[in-house]
Amino acid sequence: MRKQIVAGNWKMNCDLAETEALLNVLKSQIIPESTQVMVAPPFTNLQHAFQSVKDHPITVAAQNMHQAENGAYTGEVSAAMLKSVGIKHVILGHSERRAYFGENNALLAEKVATAFRYDMTVIFCFGEELIDRQHGREFDVVKDQLKHGIFQISENDWKQVILAYEPVWAIGTGETASPEQAQEMHAFIRRTIAEHFSEATAKEVSILYGGSVKPGNAAEIFGKEDVDGGLIGGASLDAESFMAIVNAFK
Repeated sequence: MRKQIVAGNWKMNCDLAETEALLNVLKSQIIPESTQVMVAPPFTNLQHAFQSVKDHPITVAAQNMHQAENGAYTGEVSAAMLKSVGIKHVILGHSERRAYFGENNALLAEKVATAFRYDMTVIFCFGEELIDRQHGREFDVVKDQLKHGIFQISENDWKQVILAYEPVWAIGTGETASPEQAQEMHAFIRRTIAEHFSEATAKEVSILYGGSVKPGNAAEIFGKEDVDGGLIGGASLDAESFMAIVNAFK
């Protein structure tokens, strides 16, 4: 049975003191046994966050990593560095990385391969932009991102994959795909995996929705058959809002 997951992507927010304060509030909450809760602080706070929650049912993930194992890549962080401070989960392919830093499918395929060499779990992000949806290209775009970004992995590797569908037009805009739109795309993603791998793999992989999920809409979105949780941005910076989303599963 696939996992219910709520992951908070803190992006470039929270200094060390703010990280500690937010984690202290989250640690005081009751985490449902049926839901895996993750937080992804900035690189500078990963070790502190890992140490802070190592005795709690909260997983700490990195927001990104470099595809090379080491080398002259000023300012970058490798998989080995993440593993050395206890981090075993990494977000790859977030729409902001694609848009602002030019990360394409080929580069992401390299990052995915490196992550698996280090036995890391990948939270792989993908999704269409507004112009794609306006022109009816959303399914083609999503299929292409999957095919060229992560479908190079083996069927066994899917045990360490979490997918995060994020319609770019609904990130940080206040717009949200309707629960029906989210379900339609998540079902398409699952069918696409089944076509390339197997029905069993498609049924087991968790597919998160990422796009302005809030306490007020989380329950309806999470209630859809093929939506297994959310990759949460802004709402994850407020402990009360984040926990309301965590507790939104029916």
